[in-house]
Amino acid sequence: MIAKSISALYQIECYILRGINRHFDRKTLNVYFRTITHLGSASFTITVALVTMLLAKGNLQQTAIASAISLAISHIPVQICKKLYPRKRPYLTVDGMRYPLNPLKDHSFPSGHTTAIFSLVIPFILYAPVLVLLLLPLALSVGISRIYLGLHFPSDVLVGVALGTSAGFISYFQLILFL
Repeated sequence: MIAKSISALYQIECYILRGINRHFDRKTLNVYFRTITHLGSASFTITVALVTMLLAKGNLQQTAIASAISLAISHIPVQICKKLYPRKRPYLTVDGMRYPLNPLKDHSFPSGHTTAIFSLVIPFILYAPVLVLLLLPLALSVGISRIYLGLHFPSDVLVGVALGTSAGFISYFQLILFL
C-alpha cells in the first residue's frame, strides 16, 4: 500500500517535472530561467546579505542580519538531507529531460538554491510586507527555474521553500525578540 502510494506520488511529480521542462527550448524562457536561477546561488545570496548588513542602518540592518543568519542556518538541514537522502538529479533518472551543459552533479534533495533564496527574502518580507509583491515572485521563479532546468524534482523545490521559509521566520522573530 505504501509502496503504491509512493509510486503514484513519484508519477505525479514526474508529470509536473516534464510539464515544466518541456518548454526548455523556448528562447525567452531559457534566457529568463538560466538567469534567474543564479539568484539562488551561494555567491549571490551571501553577497546580498553581507552588502545589505554593511550598508543598511537600524531596523533594516537588523533584518539583513536576520537574513544572513537564516541563510546560514537553513543550509545545515540541506546538507544533512543531501547526505541522508542521496537522490539523483532528474536529468540523470527521468527519460527525456533537457538540461544545460555542465549540470550540477551533487544530490538533488532538497534544492539548495530554493532554500537560499527563500531564507534570504523571508526576513525582508516580514520587515516590509509590501515587498512580498516583488520578492515572492522572484523567489518562486528561482524554484521553478530549478525544475525547468531539469536539476530538481518539484518535491526538492517544495522542501527548499519550506526550509528557507522556516529559517527566515525563525531568524527574524528570534532576532526581534532579542533586540
